[in-house]
Amino acid sequence: MLLLPIILSGGSGTRLWPLSREAYPKQFLPLVGSDTMLQATIKRLDGLSEENPHTAIGVADPIVVCNNDHRFLVAEQLRGMERQHAGIILEPAGRNTAPALTMAALMANKHEEVDPILLVMPADHLVRNEKEFRSVIASGCKIAESGKVVTFGVVPDRPETGYGYMRKGSALPDDGITQTFLLDAFVEKPNQATAQAYLKSGQYLWNSGLFMLKASRWLQLIEQFRPDILDACRQAFEHGRLDGDFFRADEDMFSACPSDSIDYAVMERISGTDGDAVVLPLNADWSDVGAWSSLWEVIEHDASGNVCDGDVFAYDSKNNFLLSEGRLLAAVGIENLVVVETPDAVLVADKDRTQSVKEVINHLKSQQRGECRFHNRVHRPWGTFEPIGSGERYQVKRITVNPGAALSLQMHHHRAEHWVVVSGTAMITRGDEHVLLTENESTFIPLGVKHRLENPGSIPLEIIEIQSGSYLGEDDIVRFEDVYNRSSGD
Repeated sequence: MLLLPIILSGGSGTRLWPLSREAYPKQFLPLVGSDTMLQATIKRLDGLSEENPHTAIGVADPIVVCNNDHRFLVAEQLRGMERQHAGIILEPAGRNTAPALTMAALMANKHEEVDPILLVMPADHLVRNEKEFRSVIASGCKIAESGKVVTFGVVPDRPETGYGYMRKGSALPDDGITQTFLLDAFVEKPNQATAQAYLKSGQYLWNSGLFMLKASRWLQLIEQFRPDILDACRQAFEHGRLDGDFFRADEDMFSACPSDSIDYAVMERISGTDGDAVVLPLNADWSDVGAWSSLWEVIEHDASGNVCDGDVFAYDSKNNFLLSEGRLLAAVGIENLVVVETPDAVLVADKDRTQSVKEVINHLKSQQRGECRFHNRVHRPWGTFEPIGSGERYQVKRITVNPGAALSLQMHHHRAEHWVVVSGTAMITRGDEHVLLTENESTFIPLGVKHRLENPGSIPLEIIEIQSGSYLGEDDIVRFEDVYNRSSGD
């Protein structure tokens, strides 16, 4: 059996603002441990074959489905894991999980002689008991190989109102693997009293968002229940193209695809009927880390119940989540709060109200403020930049260029630039000139002159850039050559 992980990485993680932003959401952050959540999701299957020798399973490099804005983040993190053969499908527009899975199934099934088992996993969930997770996945492979559709329901340990639920049907005959049940129904997020009743009954599981089935089986089901989605995705796939590390679905055809989730498009229609959908209980310390309160629950606390990350001092305070990315954060006599300090924003919230952080995002969007989208440090495929200071007709940035990377050959209509090398070596293209600069050396880029910044060295290049002019927006850029195939506004 060949198991092909399908990683859905389209989330924006807004409820973990200000640490998670639209341009750099939570799946790309190392929230728990040294790996990012995307990397941890992929690594979660490492050891599956060795730990389950009774089940012959080969695990392929994953297919990651993400939006266009995150493509370089995904590629960089996959390269860091040496997953060179992973596929990256770019969605031109968000159309929910059913079209995302359909595009991945079309790619997985493009060679008809190969029909892998797809394991659909969100990129931003946490599983702490990974060995148990792999054991349940191995059991699911046997069931999916037979043509069934497998879901994984998390065994609840509290009356949670923030998750959707599944109701178990009758138990299937025990054949020596994990106990399985027919999937009777999906249930929406309950109120507190209903959630308590669900927990007491023992018949309900949290909806984990994990699914497993053969690629051909998904294509059959989506054709049966949502042929409009399959038709749009098939056209977008057939008219798509490879672009370096990425597969780009046709923009117009994919944008015309109806939006729907895996649950609504297919799973609810096959549950509780002929036994085509089964659910395996998953008791592996799972969390969707959907809010600061969820993150507080899964990170080690001090003796007072505080999570302290960064330059934090807490006195006579308990059960708080305290995070500082830079400045000293001092907490005195507080309880049950979330306080998160970043270079450009500070969040203070009651830990029981962190689901309402999305209202902050709504406000920022209504005011057209950039803090909902970008961090102070902005990531680009070649490195990063971050503002240091600004005035009416100038701004100062710190630019870091990765070894071997290069910015595009570009020009600005409204600003000139001064560059000072702080560390590393810079290769400068300025008009027809090519200049090599090292530490403490500088150059000037006049307005309207074509230029490029490259790092030919083996260590990161850091420069201080001083921009001056009548307009300093990031959209004042004309690209002539770009190794990353970006447009002027990208």
